[in-house]
Amino acid sequence: MDHEPTISRDVSAKPANRQSAKGRGLGRDVVVASICGGVVALMVGASYAAVPFYNWFCRATGFNGTTQVATSAPATGPIARKISVRFDSNIAPGLPWKFEPEQNEIEVNIGQVTTVYYTVTNQAARTTSGQAAYNVAPLTVGSYFQKINCFCFTEQTMAPGEKREMPVVFYVDPSIADDHENDGLNTITLSYTFYPVKDPVVKPLASGEDDKRKGNL
Repeated sequence: MDHEPTISRDVSAKPANRQSAKGRGLGRDVVVASICGGVVALMVGASYAAVPFYNWFCRATGFNGTTQVATSAPATGPIARKISVRFDSNIAPGLPWKFEPEQNEIEVNIGQVTTVYYTVTNQAARTTSGQAAYNVAPLTVGSYFQKINCFCFTEQTMAPGEKREMPVVFYVDPSIADDHENDGLNTITLSYTFYPVKDPVVKPLASGEDDKRKGNL
């Protein structure tokens, strides 16, 4: 009786193939994990960068009613057109201050440099600090509202029971007269909200300066 030919099988090759496939699988897992980790790190970094970028964008464009910072009066000077400026004040929860404008509304010539004051009182029996956020309404006017000086530029630290007058020096840019979308604009509202600062920046006084001096900013 004839015997069928036998086919030799390399049994030892299977474990090697399994180990090779397992190694490739582990390699892919490492690559995928690395990519995922990189994406997460990129997203976290982007979230931190978004806040300063957004603040810069708002200051540069006046977006969302963000006012601008000027170093001097406008070169063209005031124009005949007048506009009313209203002043709003708010305190966020957690800050025991009383905060209000000395005048609720004034009328100024566009391009006229004007100084107004807000009064702030620390009603707590301890030193507290706050930082003011601000905008103007209508929101599209932010790029025309120029501040030369403002208490909102820095943190404010108040001693127990201290009362302080804080000035705002501003003007409305005369170029707003060339923006025909604002031809019917009669009133601008400048609004501030003070938020508590838990870890205020300590600013040492200059040598020989009276410790009680709390100059307006």
